[in-house]
Amino acid sequence: MFWAVRRSVTQIKINSPKLSQNPNTYRNRIPYPQQQQEPAMYYSKESVQTHTISGERCQSHLLAADNNSGSGGGGSGGGGAGNNNSANSGKNSTHRFAETSVITNQLLEKWRKNFYSEPKNLLAQNVCSRVDPFDVCLSRKALETTNHVFNYKVETEGKPVTNQRSSGRCWLFAALNCIRLPFMKNYNLDEFEFSQAFLFYWDKIERCNYFLNNVVKTAQRGEKVDGRLVSFLLLDPTSDGGQWDMLVNLITKHGLMPKKCFPESFSCESSLRMNAILKSKLREYARNLRVLMEKNPTDEEIACKIQEQMAEIYKVVGICLGIPSETFTWEYYDKSKNYQSIGPVSSLEFYERYVKPHFNVEDKVCLVTDPRPTSSYDQAYTVDCLGNVVGGRPVLYNNQSVELLLAVVTKSLKAGEAVWFGCEVSKRFASKQGIEDVDVHDFKLVFDIDIQTTFSKADRLIYGESAMTHAMVFTAVSVDKSGVAQKLRVENSWGEDRGEKGYLVMNADWFREFGFEVVVDKKYVPEDVLRVFDMDPIVLPAWDPMGTLAQ
Repeated sequence: MFWAVRRSVTQIKINSPKLSQNPNTYRNRIPYPQQQQEPAMYYSKESVQTHTISGERCQSHLLAADNNSGSGGGGSGGGGAGNNNSANSGKNSTHRFAETSVITNQLLEKWRKNFYSEPKNLLAQNVCSRVDPFDVCLSRKALETTNHVFNYKVETEGKPVTNQRSSGRCWLFAALNCIRLPFMKNYNLDEFEFSQAFLFYWDKIERCNYFLNNVVKTAQRGEKVDGRLVSFLLLDPTSDGGQWDMLVNLITKHGLMPKKCFPESFSCESSLRMNAILKSKLREYARNLRVLMEKNPTDEEIACKIQEQMAEIYKVVGICLGIPSETFTWEYYDKSKNYQSIGPVSSLEFYERYVKPHFNVEDKVCLVTDPRPTSSYDQAYTVDCLGNVVGGRPVLYNNQSVELLLAVVTKSLKAGEAVWFGCEVSKRFASKQGIEDVDVHDFKLVFDIDIQTTFSKADRLIYGESAMTHAMVFTAVSVDKSGVAQKLRVENSWGEDRGEKGYLVMNADWFREFGFEVVVDKKYVPEDVLRVFDMDPIVLPAWDPMGTLAQ
């Protein structure tokens, strides 16, 4: 998912009399899509000292040099060019990063002695070598103080509890779990599920086509195949994950279907093998399209090539998932055990006639909270090359404070309407117990260090520690005397064996730290916030953390 205020391309300034034409050069690529870029700066290979750290190359001339670091454990290389005050001095420097961080035998002996001098370390070692370390850190107090009692709760929660199994379809499950609540109420149903497999099928078809169109678009932009943007797109050509606007694209184009009319398949519940086939072919197609683009093809030639490729994709997806019928008849018993029947009807007609009057996906708006310094509140954002339907609506975010997000969530839940939301699910989360609380784990007690909350939410986004990775549904809230949310009830899509029969409890402070996105009806959103959607959105690069897909 996420952001940045409108800005010019950041450039690393390297003073050089002219651009090097030497083939032995590194190229400084800083590709911010859809923004003007100056010519790429080149600098000679001889002026760059590279070091391998966890498989990544860092360039020492971009690192601030500490020229007074001649001492240090085992550092024998000195400071290199000692007369340089800084690597940013404005001149090409041959300064070599001082190797003061070498792990020596003396250091190992010191660390070993310190470890075994603390009896608590031995106890922790004995326990963590036999038990999940996170379970060891689980707070007993958090277990004792957590309950599923709330001030406000949706009238009827959905049944049965859903299970996405080994797939990245949480965004689809969460959305359909929201949509089914008013549908079940209006059609007097005790249990009901919309077909997650139906939307998954259409997302795979549309997503592959969207990727191939992105291949053409980036080639037309002049993006290099080994540049950051194209490399990023090729890394995962067809993810299972998605965003709210992508769901709206699917439903408004293809409609909905009851699960009984298009049930799950092996590759729905375990998508790894199907995705492996699709990704292999999509990368092959990407190569073929880029070769074609070098020949200055007509639009018709490009379209014909993509259609030829998509015919094969259609076959693969159809074999793995099945192909939904053009029309269907849905037969069911209501709560009173009365027989009912709808159909024959198309999936789009089913949505527009029977679902949309009770839940119109186009009436919902997506609010996010991104506190990075480069991301302004009251600003609209989108993400380059992010979407799933060619010609569909773009993924559009409205950046607001986390307190506003909690306020509109509370307003919606008080009115009895469940809320789709996105978060970083893996942090401070006791999965089996179903508790999301910043105090649910006491890492410091076991390891003498803390993790996950030791730097700000903004910095966690910047340094890759956090992003929106999972979507679920709020169904209840407890508020204090001022009406501020204190805890929330969460419907997950991992089956009944997590939390209280599939439901979790989230502390509001946890959402402040790890919540990023909510979708509510626009009637619960202040007018000044809604006006942000009328702004021209700032385009974030495809790899921005706000472009992360919920899985």
